[in-house]
Order: sequence, then C-alpha cells, then structure tokens
Amino acid sequence: MRSEEEANRAVEQYADMVRRICFLQLKNYADVEDIFQTVFLKYVLYSGTFESDAHEKAWFIRVTINACKDLLKSFFHQKTVPLDIITEAAVAEQVDRELLTAVLSLQKKYKDVIYLHYFEGYSAVEIARILGGNENTIYSRISRARKLLKKQLGGEELE
Repeated sequence: MRSEEEANRAVEQYADMVRRICFLQLKNYADVEDIFQTVFLKYVLYSGTFESDAHEKAWFIRVTINACKDLLKSFFHQKTVPLDIITEAAVAEQVDRELLTAVLSLQKKYKDVIYLHYFEGYSAVEIARILGGNENTIYSRISRARKLLKKQLGGEELE
C-alpha cells in the first residue's frame, strides 16, 4: 500500500491525463469520475515498483484504458441510458472543442493512437508497447487518423 504523500503526488501529476483518457473513452462526466477514483485506488493498493516515471505513466494509461473498457462491457452500462452528458464547458476546459469533437468521432482504433501521440506525446514505438500492437500498425493508424481529421476539419493535417 502506498503512502499518502505518494498518492497525492500521483494525483497531482496524472489527474488531468487520466480524466482526458476517460472523457475520450466514456463521454460521460459521472463515469469519468468513477473510473478516476478506481484508477487511483488501484494505484494506492498496487504493491509493485516502477522502473521510471515513464513506466509509471504508462501504467496509469494502461490501467485507465482497461478500467474504461471494463465499464463499457459491464451489463449495467450496456442496459442503461446515461443521464449526464459531457457539457461543452467541460470539453472547453480540456482541449479545443472542435478538435476534440473531431477526435471523438474517429473510430476507437484511431482515437486512441491520436490521443496518445498528440495529447500525451508518445512515439509510435511507445504506443505500440502500451497498446500491445505492432509498430507499423500504429504508424498506419496515426497516418490514417490524420487524414480523417484533415478531411473533417477541412484544413491542415496535424503535424
């Protein structure tokens, strides 16, 4: 079990990232808050050690994505209609509204790689390791997603 100081440091360092990943996956404020608490509870209870800050960050990304997938697969989630839809104000606080809308409209396989590459700054090699995929597949998905975003936004490709 981790100390209160470690937990507070992790919340300060990774809270925004965890919330952004959850918003991309779930698009529901209440579910985001539930998964946020779940992820940091798992961190506090995790007894393993991390090799580096990058390893710890990758752990948070993987645990967050897995927790979101678990929620989306749950019987309760599949059989209910959400009452709370993410507000435009909440989206505006996180990133540019138009870009986020375009990213959210992408297929999941493109949405994940675009988020990790452009919003979290991971390379294709690192994304492949995090998502458990092939490097060349990640490069292809980034390229295709950029073309789709360019078409949707009617302008320049992401650089």
